[in-house]
Amino acid sequence: MALDYRKCAEEIVSHIGGRENIVQAAHCATRLRLVIKDNGKVDKKALENVDGVKGMFENNGQLQLIIGTGTVNKVYAEFLSVTGMTEATKDDVKAAAAAGQPIWKRMLKAVGDVFVPILPAIVASGLMMGLVEALGKVYPEFASTSWYDFLDMVANTAFAYLPVIVAISAARVFGGNTFLGAVIGLAMIHANLVNAWVVGTMETIPSWNFGILNFVINVQKVGYQGHVIPVIIAVWLMCAIEKWLHKHTPEMIDLFVVPFTTVLLTTFITFTVIGPIFSQLETWVLEGAKILVKNPIGSAIMGAIYPWTVVMGLHHMYNVIEAGMLAVEGGLNTWMPIASAANFAQFGACLAIGFKARNARTKVVAVPSSISAALGITEPAIFGINLRFFKPIIAGMIGGTVGAFYGAMSGIGAKAYGVTGIPGYLTIAQPVQYSILLAISGGIAFVLAWVMWHEDAPEAEAAPAPSATEPEKAIEFGTVITSSAGDIAQCTAGKVIPYTDIPDPTFAAGTLGQGVGIQPEDEYVYAPIDGEISSVAESKHAIGITGAQDMEVLIHVGVDTVEMKGDGFEDFVKEGDKVKKGQRIMKFDREKIKKAGHPDTVVLLLTNSDDYDGVKFGADI
Repeated sequence: MALDYRKCAEEIVSHIGGRENIVQAAHCATRLRLVIKDNGKVDKKALENVDGVKGMFENNGQLQLIIGTGTVNKVYAEFLSVTGMTEATKDDVKAAAAAGQPIWKRMLKAVGDVFVPILPAIVASGLMMGLVEALGKVYPEFASTSWYDFLDMVANTAFAYLPVIVAISAARVFGGNTFLGAVIGLAMIHANLVNAWVVGTMETIPSWNFGILNFVINVQKVGYQGHVIPVIIAVWLMCAIEKWLHKHTPEMIDLFVVPFTTVLLTTFITFTVIGPIFSQLETWVLEGAKILVKNPIGSAIMGAIYPWTVVMGLHHMYNVIEAGMLAVEGGLNTWMPIASAANFAQFGACLAIGFKARNARTKVVAVPSSISAALGITEPAIFGINLRFFKPIIAGMIGGTVGAFYGAMSGIGAKAYGVTGIPGYLTIAQPVQYSILLAISGGIAFVLAWVMWHEDAPEAEAAPAPSATEPEKAIEFGTVITSSAGDIAQCTAGKVIPYTDIPDPTFAAGTLGQGVGIQPEDEYVYAPIDGEISSVAESKHAIGITGAQDMEVLIHVGVDTVEMKGDGFEDFVKEGDKVKKGQRIMKFDREKIKKAGHPDTVVLLLTNSDDYDGVKFGADI
């Protein structure tokens, strides 16, 4: 009997709380993707019994109903008719789901999205800067050569013009014109402005005096070299203005009115509002830092918050503190050990991720970024790894706190300023104590990052052990599914067969997604990827896992084994648990399955395989 698409859509809408409980809806090749306002209004059991719904998943804020290829688009059309909603894309749904996350998560994600594309530039520059600077300190004669001057220029390029690179990337993330974004970035480091890195050494700073009605706005002509957050804020504002103008400007004059107005408004607001706010913030941080470094507790606090001043681009002003310490007779730079502790802690945390990560792209970024941080240039480590995964930066803050406290208590200091980390040995007065400081800072951060961070699950707690009756046993098989999102390993021992040979028409047709079948030779199921358990069937025979880049993996043991109502199955995980590849997650009784009259084929599917490129299965890999 043919499916009644209208009835299916109506029942789905009624069981998810009606139109008023739906934020966004789209579909892919097999699934209806929904973002719900209040999950408490969703009747999951009723949804599973709707004729046409073959399964259900919750993933990254989305409720996904498996309906099937060739059917889902027809149900979706009726769904739009029933609800009165307009058609949306998968990206629209992802954006709506992300909007439901806490604001701090959305802000971190935005920063991460901006920095991921530009990581190669800042990682390469950071590593080169550290090496060139170290060579100049080790061989002073080299620092006066043309080679040093040339290499220093090349190494500094990405950081000297970082606001431009960040602005272009931010414009892409926020949906604005990338060339207008570049203009905003360039304006913020224009040659007519005082370089932000030297402003602390100037007694008088030139300014503009904007007369508006009866008010005069005084704005200092200071650039944003090294800044990140104000640039991202400025470009976000630019994109908002540009989008609004496009909607309200007649097409005939859009081409010149929108760019002109967007740039003018954005730059004016940036220099008159965003600029003064961050200028005041810099003043407060600098004055606070001067007070804090006078005692060990204050030094420990600065060791903790130092990486956040790097994120905001405020760390360059600390040279004022260091210069002041060295200006007095017999002066010793006791700020340098604090900065070194903070920086080397970020090195330790980043290195831990580089060693622990299985994802090749993460490892490729983490290892050179950690080397750069060890040489005193922490931006690649902070933006490329630690802030992106969040827990590593927390581990670094703790390591920096303890290291800075030790440095203050031991009274170590430097005879110059401008270098930290390993190059700091060239200026430090007590090399043995300095070595201990680096070991404490980097070591604590490394251990904490290793323990706290779990790949593809930045907020995960350690996965629970299997049941008390089952000892931990990790086994990793070969890859049986591969795609642009990553590899999926075999989940149980046995012969791999094409999904089209699975003795069930729904699985064989690829209705629930493509993958492989496994004729089992064992009675245990192991996690085929690192990820989070997204669903565990009440009948214990099926487990869903969400992995890297939103991969949705379904493990289904046996055919029609839902009828066994859990008899013969034991799950070692629950929904929300974090699992590692090769971790034992289920036990099943093959004899009971056969006695119940069901095939014991284990089904392993990438249910959203249509989302990725280069998907291959089984013998095709």
